[in-house]
Amino acid sequence: MGRAPTARYSKRLPQRPSGGENQARVSHPRSDALVEEIVREFPSFRIRPKSESGLQRAIDVALKVITLGAQHEYLTRYHTVLGYTLWVPSAWPRSPDEARYILLRHERVHLRQRRRYGMLGMTLLYMLPLLPLGLAYGRARLEWEAYTETLRATAEVKGLAAARDRALHDYLVKQFTSGAYGWMWPFPWAIRRWIDEALALIERDLGSR
Repeated sequence: MGRAPTARYSKRLPQRPSGGENQARVSHPRSDALVEEIVREFPSFRIRPKSESGLQRAIDVALKVITLGAQHEYLTRYHTVLGYTLWVPSAWPRSPDEARYILLRHERVHLRQRRRYGMLGMTLLYMLPLLPLGLAYGRARLEWEAYTETLRATAEVKGLAAARDRALHDYLVKQFTSGAYGWMWPFPWAIRRWIDEALALIERDLGSR
C-alpha cells in the first residue's frame, strides 16, 4: 500500500458471510446518495472492483513482499483510491449501507487531499517524510485527517457511543502501528492522543447543533 505507484493505503471493512441470492437484495440508499454527492464534486469518480485490475494484483504481490507478508489482505479486505477511482474488494457488494457510507466519507477526504496537493504532491507526502516505512509521518497525517472523518461519520450515523468505542480505537491504532500501512507511525500513545483530540472536537460540534 504506501508505494510510489499507488500513492496511498486503503481502508478495510469487516467481511460479511456471502449471501448467495440475498446479496442482490442488499439496499444502500445512504451510501448511494453519498456516491452521487461525490460524483458531483469529482465528476471523474468511479468505483471498480480490484478483481478487474492487473495493476491491483501486482500491487498486492508487491505489498506482501515489502511488508514481509504483514499486508496480505489488500485484494480481499482493503479499499484503495488511486486518482479518482475507488478500487474495492469482493466484499463491497454485500457491505452494509452504514459501513459503506462511513468508508466513503473517509475516502472523500483523500479525494480532496489529492485535489489540494496534486498527484505528485500527494505521492511525495505519502512516501517521503520521514521514511517510506516505519516513520512515515506525512502518510500518517494524511491518513489521520481521513480517519478523523471516519470518527465523525461514525458519531453522526451510529451515535457518540459508537465513536467512543474502545474496539474502534484499538482498530485505528492498529492501522497506524502495524504492517497494514507499513508501520507508518508506530506510537500507540500518539494515535490515542489524536483520537481523544478528535473526539473532543466532534462532541463539541455535535453538541452545538
